[in-house]
Amino acid sequence: MKFEEYLDRDMLAIDVANTMAGALENILFTHERATLVVPGGTSPGPIFDVLSAARLDWDRVDVTLTDERWVDETSDRSNGALLRRRLLVNRAAAATFKPLYREGMDVDAGAATATEGLTPYLPVSVLLLGMGADMHTASLFPGADGLEAALAADAPVALPIHAEGQEPRISLSAQVLDKAMSKHLVIFGAEKRAALERAASLSPQEAPIAAVLDDLTVYWAE
Repeated sequence: MKFEEYLDRDMLAIDVANTMAGALENILFTHERATLVVPGGTSPGPIFDVLSAARLDWDRVDVTLTDERWVDETSDRSNGALLRRRLLVNRAAAATFKPLYREGMDVDAGAATATEGLTPYLPVSVLLLGMGADMHTASLFPGADGLEAALAADAPVALPIHAEGQEPRISLSAQVLDKAMSKHLVIFGAEKRAALERAASLSPQEAPIAAVLDDLTVYWAE
């Protein structure tokens, strides 16, 4: 795990976006297409704003999410809707978006459909992750129904996750996230920094982020 510290969140966003753009460009030098996987939430928004303007062959980039709440894109809780507003604009509008949510399906059928649909685009070329203070990443929450299956070495690409007090979710499995060719994590604040430090000595069952720490670059600002 490599740790990068910033004094300013805006500079962090610019640097991470440029780093990710460079990683995608490198993949496209040697591969016909690249797969970009990103989270939802508020933290990556400024990164998306910068990355969307990068000069890349976006028409050769496939984009999907680390996880999704099982809500359609009319909901303000939809990660897919956030991506359409913040990342899949400007030059990045030429990318191909592969949403995890499927209208008319329940989350179990949606996870099976996502597994089938995303398998040809693996391994992930460039991955951006977030992390909660509880040390979850994607929708891999400690104690969630479905976590053990999602942490298994032979886990499918995507699985349904049911966490207490939340709507059903779909998440990419730990093995898919961990095998990404270029892995990046953005966290803010002292609480999350301390949580990440704790996670390094815990099991993935206790701290799911621990499943993806190898070769991970962490970007932190207060």
